[in-house]
Amino acid sequence: MNSPVFGEFIGTFVLILFGSGVGASTSLKKTLAKGAGHDWLYVAFGWGVAVMLGVYTSGFFGSPGHLNPAVTIGFAVNGTFEWGQVVPFILAQVAGAFVGALLAAIQFWPHFKETKTDEGNSVGIFATGPAIPNTLFNLLSEIIATFAFVLSIQILPASDMPVGLQPLVLVFVLVAIALSLGTTTGYAINPARDFGPRLMYVLMPIPNKGGANWGYAWIPIVGPIVGACLATLLIAALS
Repeated sequence: MNSPVFGEFIGTFVLILFGSGVGASTSLKKTLAKGAGHDWLYVAFGWGVAVMLGVYTSGFFGSPGHLNPAVTIGFAVNGTFEWGQVVPFILAQVAGAFVGALLAAIQFWPHFKETKTDEGNSVGIFATGPAIPNTLFNLLSEIIATFAFVLSIQILPASDMPVGLQPLVLVFVLVAIALSLGTTTGYAINPARDFGPRLMYVLMPIPNKGGANWGYAWIPIVGPIVGACLATLLIAALS
């Protein structure tokens, strides 16, 4: 759909969604940003750069750089990715997340030994969790955040920006999501990014570790998949 009027609508929608999200994240009680303070900006940029490096690395080996089952499934749903490749991609993504989390755990093993559960040694180092447990709204948070993320990354290829610069812009997309919509549930927006590290935390003998919060673990799987599918279907319908 090439409509200046609709463009004004959707552009203002994105502006206020992200802007209001930032306001709520910094003003309301018990958001993850409120609890972490300036550290939340550290987390936001750290994860943004991590995704950028992952996309560049996967691209070097000929991958489209999904790194995310929700993205893979969403693109398959709208017909831009082969269904026959979905399961292999997802298995590779989860396995990669597991091994990446394991190497990070080994890197910090002595620090796990020095840190008790109530001092920060928790599954939250590797996986996400809600600031306020509420099944419905936690699920909606992941759907909305992933919808915004996938909508954004589908728009990037349509711009005149060189392909090689798109992962760099992705950093700022993720930082924007972290600062605006990610402070309710930790913005998993990626089932592999949550499930693989959570599984590693359970299986490996990490010193002083706490529980894995498996009761919550389905939300960062289902929510991102629903959000990604909605975004890809919307773009397909309007294209």
